[in-house]
Amino acid sequence: MTWQDLLNAQRVRVHRTGPQEIHDLRGVVERDIRDAKLDALSEDRRFATAYNAVLQLTKIAIACQGYRVVGLGHHRTTFQALEIAMGPSVVSLSSYFELCRRQRNQVDYDMANVATEAEARLLVEKAEEFQQLVENWIRKNHPAYAV
Repeated sequence: MTWQDLLNAQRVRVHRTGPQEIHDLRGVVERDIRDAKLDALSEDRRFATAYNAVLQLTKIAIACQGYRVVGLGHHRTTFQALEIAMGPSVVSLSSYFELCRRQRNQVDYDMANVATEAEARLLVEKAEEFQQLVENWIRKNHPAYAV
């Protein structure tokens, strides 16, 4: 899959990001990772909040490449676009995040007590690892947006 494939399917559109958008998304990521560590939250909420941090990090990478995901199924498209944006180094993470996307759908829309403590903890850890990976990628590929 390529950016052109996603453009033709109207699943992404060209988007010009800026420092403020990237800064604001980083704020969401920081908040969500911090909140996902709160013991007072249920495992489901911790899982969904960590998932949102990952989604926002992916959105940052896609925006840096000059695109925005649009339309139905945008979470699925976001993880497909992640591989295009950042390359083969994120394929295994993207596959894991796709599994988390499906589980997050159950958490948010279908039932309670879906995520285990171990699943929530692992997703928080993966979110933090992914945050470092994205920031290193930005420094290398899009230094204008580096912190």
